[in-house]
Amino acid sequence: MPANGNRPLKLQFGLINHEGRYLTAEAFGFKLNASAPSLKKKQIWTLEQDSQDTQVIYLRSHLGRYLASDKDGKVTCEADGQNSDCRFLIVAQSNGSWALQSEQHLRFFGGSRDYLSCFAQVITDAELWAVHLALHPQANLLSVARKRYAHLSMEDGEIAVDMNIPWGVAALLTLVYQEGKYCLKTSDSRFLSNDGKLVTQSGRATAYTLELKCGKLAFKDCEGKYLSPMGPTGTLRSGRCSKPGKDELFDLEESHPQVVLTAANGRYVSIRQGVSLAANQEDETDMETFQMEIDKETKKCTFRTSQGNYWDLVAHGGIQSSATEVSAKSMFSVEWLGQKVALKANNGKYICTKKNGQLLAVSDSVGEDEQLTLKLINRPMLILRGENGFICHHKNSNLLDGSRSVYDIFSLQFSNGAYHIKGVDGRFWYVNSAGLVCSDGEVPEDFSLELLEHGRLAIRGKNGRYLRGDQGGTLKGDGLSLSSSALWEY
Repeated sequence: MPANGNRPLKLQFGLINHEGRYLTAEAFGFKLNASAPSLKKKQIWTLEQDSQDTQVIYLRSHLGRYLASDKDGKVTCEADGQNSDCRFLIVAQSNGSWALQSEQHLRFFGGSRDYLSCFAQVITDAELWAVHLALHPQANLLSVARKRYAHLSMEDGEIAVDMNIPWGVAALLTLVYQEGKYCLKTSDSRFLSNDGKLVTQSGRATAYTLELKCGKLAFKDCEGKYLSPMGPTGTLRSGRCSKPGKDELFDLEESHPQVVLTAANGRYVSIRQGVSLAANQEDETDMETFQMEIDKETKKCTFRTSQGNYWDLVAHGGIQSSATEVSAKSMFSVEWLGQKVALKANNGKYICTKKNGQLLAVSDSVGEDEQLTLKLINRPMLILRGENGFICHHKNSNLLDGSRSVYDIFSLQFSNGAYHIKGVDGRFWYVNSAGLVCSDGEVPEDFSLELLEHGRLAIRGKNGRYLRGDQGGTLKGDGLSLSSSALWEY
């Protein structure tokens, strides 16, 4: 496990054939085809590596079944466990596409529409698959060799790979998919060129093909060379290697939300004074920034410092940043109160701010001193994915669609406990009188964010209702209660 406590993201992707159609696992009869024009749930495949032989992979469908091929080349996706017919090898091509070879029978998998087989002895266009990542595209990038994270270095105008813990907005990288290749976009909306410079426009030098080696990612540039950290600060740029070694390999890790908290006294909660937490600072630094890690089971939350310690409940209701690992005393319940939050510690008491700024978990109910303003700092660029797809501008109207396979990048601006959401055209989201979310507002409208689950948030409009995707995909601001259609990966 890396220092950040994160596991690498499971690699999930769509596979696109030579006709531009996605490999699809149908729910009915576990049937397979390559007919879908876009990447939705049925087109998502999860890559699993063999525990003994890292060259061997298994492809698992959204139904939890494995792709398999028999000796006659017949392809199925019914196996509910890994067997010898499910073992495949990836034969990566120079253009970044993959040929999938049955390890057992040594034939290649390909075809179109309902005519799929794994019987070809040589690779032609019909056996080539382009890889479209289905992960949430915002992540932290870890160098396997250096065991350090990539981040935007503003003063040097580069991406440096020298961070022990991915901290602050600079460590957030966005993968932008363009015609089968990927660009790396920094938090200030610049693209990484293969010479290590950051540029405002994407082009040939900013496009990389993704390759997989031993479950790790390598980024190959337009000259056939690979991105690698160089020199003392680990400047990310293309090296001389035309084959990826350990230096050229990376893991993508999910980026946890990082927040700053303001108490009722108008000051930031900080660890600058030592281990005890107090709301006594007037500026935001790493010492006032905390990483929220939400437990998948209990939905309770830990707060981690930039030093890697956790908030901890100590004697007499004191809160210190002294825990080195997670325990019941380092878990807090978050109550979302519109544009404020209240935090309840493991002793059943709410955290309150004393006159001297000290934080103590001693209150039985929520008053002014128990309320905090929570500001999400590491999502200036917001990409939202719901149960049916990403949020995107509607093609022919001012509405938003929540079921697209491509995503639009929105900007998130904090405003006194609320947030304004803005499109690339500089116009704002708002909820109209019919309860539809529109994207062409001249003036900003307040929304509140609730970080409710591991990796998922809910958005409330100023009418107090949740934003949800309806059956047709349209984004509406009329959710009365929290349902799966109102939870968004961010």
